Amino acid sequence: MPHPRKTTQRTKVRYAVVGLGYISQVAVLPAFAHASENSELVAIVSGDEKKLRKLSRAYRVARTYSYEQYGDCLNSGEIDAVYIALPNSMHKAYAVAAAEAGVHILCEKPMAMDEEECEVMIAAADEARVKLMIAYRLHFERGNLDAIKTISSGKIGKPRIFSSIFSQQVKPGNSRLKGDAGGGALYDLGVYCLNAARYLFKAEPTEVFAWDSTVAGDARFREVPEMTNGLLKFSGDRVAHFSSSFGAADRSVFEVIGTKGVLRMDPAYEMVEALKSEITIGGKTTKKEFKKRDQFAPELVYFSDCVLKNKKPEPSGEEGLADVRIIRALMKSAETNHPVSLQPTRITQRPDLNQEISKPPVAAAPHLVRAAAPGAE
Repeated sequence: MPHPRKTTQRTKVRYAVVGLGYISQVAVLPAFAHASENSELVAIVSGDEKKLRKLSRAYRVARTYSYEQYGDCLNSGEIDAVYIALPNSMHKAYAVAAAEAGVHILCEKPMAMDEEECEVMIAAADEARVKLMIAYRLHFERGNLDAIKTISSGKIGKPRIFSSIFSQQVKPGNSRLKGDAGGGALYDLGVYCLNAARYLFKAEPTEVFAWDSTVAGDARFREVPEMTNGLLKFSGDRVAHFSSSFGAADRSVFEVIGTKGVLRMDPAYEMVEALKSEITIGGKTTKKEFKKRDQFAPELVYFSDCVLKNKKPEPSGEEGLADVRIIRALMKSAETNHPVSLQPTRITQRPDLNQEISKPPVAAAPHLVRAAAPGAE
């Protein structure tokens, strides 16, 4: 088993971005300009020659690889870490290959297709002594971290109810609608709602119930449900409910209702606009706005710091596994129309305001090469 790349004498972690779809082009690749203090983009990997050609020029990346050449990329000695931005069904294979080559792994969420795949990824990283982090960008974003602090302070009393909606229209043919690629609103959008409920309650659910809905005759949803609705039970008589949809207007909001007041974020999960919160206690409402920022550069800066200083990342592989186990339980519940109990799990690290990293927004929307926003016409 190769040892992890030695970075003790370096000031920057060298990355390959694997997968050049929408999220990579609109957010990950531009983020390196704001993470230059300790992160460097040195390679890109894609199955599309046009993307490789045009994006390597745009970002001045000398090393390009096809998916078939991924092993060459990993063993080139020119990279220390990969940012995996592939369809969910490909995460495990590409992460394990990186670990086996001694390369650190920053992987998009959801972590993988099921618990077994997540556990294989964690074991591979542990065995190779490489860092594994799941790209929960909101764990470094001021608005959500401020909400965690507010809830923890007791300002709205004891939190009792979490409620959230994350929805958007997705155009026909988008990879998010493909079942075998790990598509569906629950994996893509619902994971944000689940993660928010967990970090705001600082707890794990003990039982879940879910049901799917699809508008009759909508050909987009032959392989995945249009909408998944979930109900989660937490200790202390707390509940969370959410709806995630690929067939409804854009919505990104959560509320936490406590015994004394309400905290609301609207929008809550967006990556390209300002996030807003309001706290209502005794009929008085206080509002805050968290200005638009680059939410991906902080992930790179933080993960590179973990690599360079040999620190365990938060969010870790265990954090990714925690969400995937809930997703799978919700899917089982929707299939059987019965509640599903979850075995107790222990998360030792949760996000807090100390993790905030602020970077300015990307100056201009990049020109996309054979990629489009999920809801683009």
